[in-house]
Amino acid sequence: MESPVLRSPDEIAALYRELSQFPSLCSACIGPEVTTQYGGKYCNVYTEWSQQDLERAESVKFCRQYIIFHDSQAIVYSGPSGTCSEIKGEQLSRESPSGALKAVLRKASPGKGEEKQFLEIWDQNRKVKSINLMVLEKHGNVYEDDQFGCLSWSHSETHLLYVAERKRPKAESFFQSRAPELSSDRADERRDKAVKGEQFVYYDDWGEALVGKSVPALCVLDVESGNVSVLEGVPEHISPGQAFWSPGDTGVVFIGWWHEPFRLGLRHCTNRRSALFYVDLTGARCELLSDDTKAVWSPRLSPDQCRIVYLENGALGPHQQCSCLRVYDWYTKVTSTVLDVVPRHSQGNFTGIYCSALPGLCWAADSQRVVLDTAQRSRQELLVVEMLSGSVTSLTTGAPLGSWSLLTIDRDLLVARFSTPSCPPTLKVAFLPGAGREAQVHWVSLEDVTPIPEISWAIRPLQPPPDQENPQYKGIDFETILLQPSKGLGPRKLPLVVMPHGGPHSVCTASWMLYPAALCRIGFAVLLVNYRGSLGFGQDSIDSLPGHVGCQDVKDVQYSVERMLQEEPLDSARVALVGGSHGGFLACHLIGQYPGTYQACVARNPVVNMASMISGTDIPDWCLTEAGFLYAPDTLADASHWAEMLHKSPIQYIAQVRAPVLLMLGEEDRRVPPKQGLEYYRALKARGVPARLLLYPRNSHALSGVEAEADGFMNMVLWLLQHLQCGQELCSASS
Repeated sequence: MESPVLRSPDEIAALYRELSQFPSLCSACIGPEVTTQYGGKYCNVYTEWSQQDLERAESVKFCRQYIIFHDSQAIVYSGPSGTCSEIKGEQLSRESPSGALKAVLRKASPGKGEEKQFLEIWDQNRKVKSINLMVLEKHGNVYEDDQFGCLSWSHSETHLLYVAERKRPKAESFFQSRAPELSSDRADERRDKAVKGEQFVYYDDWGEALVGKSVPALCVLDVESGNVSVLEGVPEHISPGQAFWSPGDTGVVFIGWWHEPFRLGLRHCTNRRSALFYVDLTGARCELLSDDTKAVWSPRLSPDQCRIVYLENGALGPHQQCSCLRVYDWYTKVTSTVLDVVPRHSQGNFTGIYCSALPGLCWAADSQRVVLDTAQRSRQELLVVEMLSGSVTSLTTGAPLGSWSLLTIDRDLLVARFSTPSCPPTLKVAFLPGAGREAQVHWVSLEDVTPIPEISWAIRPLQPPPDQENPQYKGIDFETILLQPSKGLGPRKLPLVVMPHGGPHSVCTASWMLYPAALCRIGFAVLLVNYRGSLGFGQDSIDSLPGHVGCQDVKDVQYSVERMLQEEPLDSARVALVGGSHGGFLACHLIGQYPGTYQACVARNPVVNMASMISGTDIPDWCLTEAGFLYAPDTLADASHWAEMLHKSPIQYIAQVRAPVLLMLGEEDRRVPPKQGLEYYRALKARGVPARLLLYPRNSHALSGVEAEADGFMNMVLWLLQHLQCGQELCSASS
């Protein structure tokens, strides 16, 4: 007997609207501590959230504030303070060290098609300064991204540091004529500075999600005078970012990425050659502070201004790896390894660090410990690391099962985000206990969020069968997360949607995800597969996959599906695949290698032909590395490279594909160019396989535009319902 599944497009749209209204928790900031006349202490916690607005077809940001009464060791009372309010135009914001001032980078459009950036200074009562950065003409657009961008107050609170595109000389045609009536001293001066013949020079940028960002510069605003200066001394072959003021405000510490001989995509690539630098303000002298053959990022200065902690990976190789945690002593100039790469882990032990970034504030008040969040197998956990001994303690032992992220820590007050596959993000706070007592941490919810009772989930560990072991990396296991509707199971079998993650070196953690939750509410079981090569399982697991993509990862997913079909009340005649990027690569492989298992497929910006992708992507190193070859900037693929990349690609199995395929492509995707999906679409159509292609303008690899995400969800569900025969009345509506 089949289980009931929502079939009406109106019902499905209403469900998506309901679930998309759960906001995402973006950031938090703790205000100054206040002591009342009766000796009590309290502080405000300022949080920023984002939420889909389907009517406006945009993601809106809003703020919530909370008040916390405490005794510096425990929370006495906490609760919301006031109502939410929308944040408009803010690109970056940062409170000064004392909390007396706040800097805001704001984008405004005073005229039609005109965009300007303003740097604002606020005190506790009003806006005291607003500077139009475009008028100053000192630099191009300010970087607001989390890769290069920063907004850093000097310790004296007199200067602000930020990153902007370096200003290029004006270019004009060789044949530019001059209108006499427009002549002026200033116009003549600009014309003299204009460079002829430079209009069409190509400048490479840092790729996906960083389009147009090419040559960043460190810029300083004098808060009192409003003057802006561009710092000198940064080597010309280096792109600086993630900057902050050195102890004593004598200079600036920053991460510098090598951009010669050319730039590769940087987003989600923590393997790009980079180092920690210091530039002195007085002599413009630049000093290297770390190994210059590695990839480093996320430098964080300790509260006592003595040490800088940062993350380090090997340069090149897999885009995401198990990272080292390193610390640089400002006064002794000595760099130490706090935590090294973890090749393998034993059950229940620390599996290594897999961070995209350290929290902006991560040091304990004693400057001896650092708090961070990282994947540990299929969970995201909060860990405290003792810098001298390297001991690691979980701050979530005994807490509810799910995933945790640290938003900030200030004066040992922790602010964290918690969610599960059935519980949207909620805000939790706690005081970090003293050294050695961290496991006694007591979490308090600032706002309770009720888990969705219709969704049940579990993490399932799996060991590949002996014939699928990697002979070089034997004994590596992996995990899946299975979501099922919790009501009305009985003897009825559920249709199954299999969702392998992208990367391939990323991970699905037991956290809130809109698509899986909504599919589960509709009536599907959803299987998330963390195949070998995923983050959180040790470096050996990561290293086991390059050279074996299209085989090892495909077999892991297929084995997971076969096990779940045997062990759970799932309908083997109604199994579908949904995947994006490398997840789309796996989905297209699976319908070709195992055509009898799957009845439908939805692929979002899939890699289908590594050989044809290499010349058009911002990450050509990915194609060679994952195919099992070494990459260097001067590498030219030869016939053996092309053959191996083609052999490992889904297009190789196109003749066996029978399942109908829905393709969703971002028109502005720099990572997996839309021609990849188009190539697959044409191959399917030529062989009579039902195929449909949706091309989303103004969307890149993530397809994260509100309209694209909502439309993609509806088309995905209707495609699955039609081809899994869950609702015959929808066949005409979704075809």
